[in-house]
Amino acid sequence: MHIMNVDIETYSSVDIREAGAYAYAEAPDFEVMLIAYKIDDGLVKVLDLKTSQAKQGSPLTEKQRVFERDCKEFYEALTDAEYTKTAYNANFERTCMASFLGVPMPPEQWRCTAVHAATLGLPAGLGAVGAALGLPEDQQKDKIGKSLIQYFCKPCKPTKANGGRTRNLPEHAPDKWKLFVEYNRQDVVTENAIREKLSIYPIPEEEQRLWELDQKMNDHGIRLDMHLAENIIGYDEIYQEKLMQEARQITGLDNPNSLPQLKRWYMEACGIEVKSITKDTIPQIKEHLKERGSHTAEGIRMMELRQELGKTSTKKYAAMKNAVCRDGRLRGILQFYGANRTGRWAGRIVQVHNLPQNKIPDIDLARQLVSVGDFDTLEMLFEGVPFVFSQLIRTTFIPSEGCRFCVADFSAIEARVIAWLADEEWRLQVFRTHGKIYEASASQMFHVPLENIKKGSKLRQQGKVAELALGYGGAFGAIKKMDKDGSIPDEEIPMLVAKWRKASPNICKFWREAEAAAKMAIQDRRTVKLRNGIAFSYINRILFIKLLSGRKLAYYDAKLEHTDKGESITYAGIEQQSKRWGRLETWGGKLVENIVQATARDCLAVTMMRVNELGYQIVMHVHDEIIVDAQKDDKEALDIITAVMAEPMPWAPGLPLRGDGYETDFYKKD
Repeated sequence: MHIMNVDIETYSSVDIREAGAYAYAEAPDFEVMLIAYKIDDGLVKVLDLKTSQAKQGSPLTEKQRVFERDCKEFYEALTDAEYTKTAYNANFERTCMASFLGVPMPPEQWRCTAVHAATLGLPAGLGAVGAALGLPEDQQKDKIGKSLIQYFCKPCKPTKANGGRTRNLPEHAPDKWKLFVEYNRQDVVTENAIREKLSIYPIPEEEQRLWELDQKMNDHGIRLDMHLAENIIGYDEIYQEKLMQEARQITGLDNPNSLPQLKRWYMEACGIEVKSITKDTIPQIKEHLKERGSHTAEGIRMMELRQELGKTSTKKYAAMKNAVCRDGRLRGILQFYGANRTGRWAGRIVQVHNLPQNKIPDIDLARQLVSVGDFDTLEMLFEGVPFVFSQLIRTTFIPSEGCRFCVADFSAIEARVIAWLADEEWRLQVFRTHGKIYEASASQMFHVPLENIKKGSKLRQQGKVAELALGYGGAFGAIKKMDKDGSIPDEEIPMLVAKWRKASPNICKFWREAEAAAKMAIQDRRTVKLRNGIAFSYINRILFIKLLSGRKLAYYDAKLEHTDKGESITYAGIEQQSKRWGRLETWGGKLVENIVQATARDCLAVTMMRVNELGYQIVMHVHDEIIVDAQKDDKEALDIITAVMAEPMPWAPGLPLRGDGYETDFYKKD
């Protein structure tokens, strides 16, 4: 088996940040300009395709013929299954080369160095990984690349100085082009150095197979109802203008969206001082108007208009329009190992992990009215057009022709996993039987019979909030964050926390044991096993947590540091707010959260592989839910898929799992 490292430089008028790699590579003007490659221990070679006879616009067969002739060594290796191709973010190279040459690029023949880095807790980005690993200067990524990519890989603004051109070519700046060729070469040097450095921690075969499934799923894509999306985008412009006209009539302002102008209007017309207008302050301003203001009705209506104008219900539709491929499918919306703390997928382009929940009662009717463009009836029957539009985002995802969606998810997967890992027996018994964990939790905390705790009752609400907030060491702040309706008074929160912890002693013990094991592993440089079989080890400055699935979580450059809280575990990672590489702190509850969520992710991974092996096409997955394109005449599909979700994990035979699901002609939250 041979290895070929690959890096390419491309041009497209489509913005890859907005459209993703698949739509980017479909642009009529898309082309691969430079290819740097290295086979086995050979030197890095660069193919400059701008000098090739296969110019942009040539028929695909002609382009492929010339490419085969002029780039014979590379082409043969690229299309030979005996050569393993490696790249940093291999999805880009795979997708672009498949589009450019019109030949398939099976993911089984590829390895992704970016994924490998993510499995070890390293940052995203070739340069960032090289810096974090401390590669020698001659193996680091060339810092000049950003400006060269801006110059050669994207359209340029036509000016008098550049003769009105919209693209920069090598002949426009030969010296820059030479630098670009060397930049391309250096990327392969860096990628190869990273790959070799990480090779002592190989990606498990199961993870490689899962990445291959992920690539095939992203290649397949999910169908979009672009008629629905474009109707919404079109009417939103009309609706926004209607709101602006009403706002101008009320205030007399040229631009009612201008905060300084609006503040002045409230002072002059309503007699109140408004310092800021946000989602949090609007209710207070409305109350202030009722108590002290003049022109109260106009002032309140203006607040309502301000809220409506500020809603961004069509951003995801615009993202869909930017990224949809020519066949009406959306691709590349899930990034494998995007959350490197747990190995979960991350949403890209449309961000399917934060879609609004469906709350309107008749979503089918709302969708039908929008589809036929009957917005007058929509406004008559439903309150708040932007809200309705946000409710319909999920429904834009539709099955392929002749199919329906089977949507199935794990029931309370994290609660089940933590109960099993901590050996909290009463919780496991709940999941082996009725599954009513909110009621059971309240029953345990308040010593009330389970049958007396009804849906909608205060006790059930307290049980629900406590369950969702307290599993990972949270306390007062966690309850406040989870209790969005403010149903639990502040003075009752400490009591609720204490009762939950008393009812779940093994989970609390799990937090303490995980933190102690991590500290011991770092301090003594040895493997420390917990009672449940999870193992902590410290090798070459990396704290590893070996899950029961066999996969390892990695905390790069982990240390014990003395802080004002005492001895703390810190590691190098991406800071949540700044998105920069820096020092992060972790503790028992957080480690348990990572372990539980990573284990739940592995349950999803095994299930996806099983569903795929049965011949079902997974088109998307969101959190702990999978969406399958099932043939309409396959009446057993949903039952089969939910049964698969309940099957035991090979490494967790005692973990009680359950799958729930539904069939639908468009995606929704049932």
